[in-house]
Amino acid sequence: MTTRPPSDDRPADASGTFRLGGELPVNRLGYGAMQLTGPGVWGEPRDPGEAVRVLRRAVDLGVDFIDTADSYGPFVSERLIREALHPYPDDLVIATKAGLTRAGPDDWRPVGRPEYLRQQCELSLRHLGLERIDLFQLHRIDPKVPVADQLGELSLLQQEGKIRFIGLSEVSVAQLEEARKLATVVSVQNLYNLADRSAEDVLEYAEQETARGNSLAFIPWFPIATGELARPGGPLDAAARQHEATPSQLALAWLLRRSPVMLPIPGTSRVAHLEENTEAARIRLTDEEFAALSDAVVAPRQPDSTG
Repeated sequence: MTTRPPSDDRPADASGTFRLGGELPVNRLGYGAMQLTGPGVWGEPRDPGEAVRVLRRAVDLGVDFIDTADSYGPFVSERLIREALHPYPDDLVIATKAGLTRAGPDDWRPVGRPEYLRQQCELSLRHLGLERIDLFQLHRIDPKVPVADQLGELSLLQQEGKIRFIGLSEVSVAQLEEARKLATVVSVQNLYNLADRSAEDVLEYAEQETARGNSLAFIPWFPIATGELARPGGPLDAAARQHEATPSQLALAWLLRRSPVMLPIPGTSRVAHLEENTEAARIRLTDEEFAALSDAVVAPRQPDSTG
């Protein structure tokens, strides 16, 4: 991991960088574009103008890694990204996903048939206005389709130059190991935050592989959940007051400190909240603060949406 020179107007630079696939550098604090859509991650946003402003402001703040998916809307998030940012800055990396279909608000169903994944990749290329997708992630492994067929199709798309890197989402260590026998996987995106660390073993696996020279990013979705840790007098509350920050900012600072392979992607539909989240990259927890938060044990909180 490296850190770019600090800049007053680009706080995301303070998060340091990670090289996807060992070669494509991104600031570790990115932006997740799921919340740009309507309620239930369905349809158009209530304020399309603010959605465009959020995306443009994110880039201004130094965010150069934006995560989205074909199922967000569906396709609403991808189209907004193109509207706001195309033609894209040279250093902007856009990651998208396929493998979940939508029948309505909050309805998510895995489909991993090879022909479907190919179709969705082609549509994402069109909606994003790209000739190649830098990081194309399998949103979920479809249990009804052989894993070899799903990863095999992504590998074919990679060979054809339509995607650069392959990632996975919501997988176990065993699934990740199986997938990596079939394709080169450079990232894994699982639910993980200060209050829910059930994917700790997957994070540790990503750390170990990266240390061996097999770059594997860990992208935590739903990263700013704090649960009971933010209660008055709790460990987050005390640290937040010490840093004159919000509990959400401290939760992001903890993630960035937790591991050099961690790429948090907090999402929001408001510019003010985006600016607040991005400032978390400047926060430096003391060893004592980091240990206190790391040692806190709480019941996992269920997310209100799908990453």
